[in-house]
Amino acid sequence: MVTETRMKASLDFTILRPTYRSPSPSEQYSFPEAESNLDEVAAPSPTYDPSEDYIRRHKYLEDVRSDNSRRRRTSGDHPRPGKRHSHGAGVEASASEPLDVEAPSSGVREKTGEGRPSSRLWTELYTISYLIFFSFVGTILRLAIEALTFYPGAPVITSVLWANVGGSFVMGFLSEDRRLFSIGGPKDSPAVSEAEDEDFVKAHHAHKKTIPLYIGLATGFCGTLTSFSTFIRDAFVAISNDIPAPHGPYSRVSIYQLPPPDLKAPNGGYSFMAVVAVLITEIGLSMAGLMVGAHFALLTAQCLPPVSTKFMRQFLDPLIMLIAPLTWILVICLVVLLPHYHSDNSLWNAEIWRGPALFSLVFAPAGCLVRFYVSLKLNSRIPSFPLGTFVVNVGGTMILGMAYSLQHARIGSTLGGGGFTGCQVLQGIMDGFCGCVTTVSTWVLELSNSRRRHAYVYGGATVAVALAMLVVEIGSLRWTRGFTTAACFV
Repeated sequence: MVTETRMKASLDFTILRPTYRSPSPSEQYSFPEAESNLDEVAAPSPTYDPSEDYIRRHKYLEDVRSDNSRRRRTSGDHPRPGKRHSHGAGVEASASEPLDVEAPSSGVREKTGEGRPSSRLWTELYTISYLIFFSFVGTILRLAIEALTFYPGAPVITSVLWANVGGSFVMGFLSEDRRLFSIGGPKDSPAVSEAEDEDFVKAHHAHKKTIPLYIGLATGFCGTLTSFSTFIRDAFVAISNDIPAPHGPYSRVSIYQLPPPDLKAPNGGYSFMAVVAVLITEIGLSMAGLMVGAHFALLTAQCLPPVSTKFMRQFLDPLIMLIAPLTWILVICLVVLLPHYHSDNSLWNAEIWRGPALFSLVFAPAGCLVRFYVSLKLNSRIPSFPLGTFVVNVGGTMILGMAYSLQHARIGSTLGGGGFTGCQVLQGIMDGFCGCVTTVSTWVLELSNSRRRHAYVYGGATVAVALAMLVVEIGSLRWTRGFTTAACFV
């Protein structure tokens, strides 16, 4: 009797189980390198609760890389005409049972017609355009958050903390989201929800991580809103007792000013506690932001409307391809043509924002694109150690260290930075290029999806090497000749 009841329940479940459709060729993009090598794309969703195994099957990031490598080798040895595997799905795509969809024909097509997938060239151009556009949005939002959270009496005075937390929150949301980039979804069922359908979850995540808009949001917006190099710079200035503390009237407080000379710690113990506080708050709150963002995506899974693939393909993608390069050109023209005013160094002075904002926007897309292509080339080399993210985070921090030292060193007879414009260019390199080529959101996503031992090795090595580089680059100036006031902050 019990067996009969179970069989009947199983039959009812099968009948009520929702169905999903594979994405049609007109909804497919072709960018397999991004699907396999970008950790913003390849990493599994960050949340995992053993009691929710019916919702998702957790895998580590290195397992995803191993599965992708094995799948590519198998595909190379035994080609299957007219089929392709879904890469970069992580928890969403099984290595043993890949989701088969029709593959784009070989070669590069000049046009993308209805019913045919985008060619590799068009998909990459769309992706680059989104990266350029969202690098502007992420950079200007990061600078605005830094300015708005820096005031007398602020509970936390490290400049980039809340931008890192916000970018990590959005990264967690995008990684766990199951609605915005839906492929058509299962039909509504009173017995089984969309989140409980394992086949749909696999198909959905495999689909969304090939979409240029998704890559633009995860790699472009989240990666540029967060800044690993600025975080490590804050850790160094904590060691050297140079964290800029907000002081003076609100109308004249600026994140671009040195602390007054009387604000010095009496001994090294204060410096040690300061750098520990920076490391714990930045890393801990960024990890928390990632998890909260993922939980928020689960909470709102039934409320968000999906973004139409047809709308993206026919309207949004071509529009971004037009807007992104024109915006970059416009920013460069503004930097060249805007007048110079040196008389007031308050936060809201137009000249103060001309340097940090406009020069940063000039360099931001270059930093974002460098990180994108370095990740494509290097991240899959060592499955348990994302080499591409490590290289851009450490390399970007080294560039920031050189720019910071030049900005605060006396050059010839001028103040630090080699003159007013030179100081602004260096600030633009630090906030724009270095802020965008380095990322915290991808870094914490990798840490949350790595085995515990690998996460500690990778995270510890990244922080230790980057901080050691700044001790050599900036410390050699700070503890010998000392800092001088940067020309653009006088």
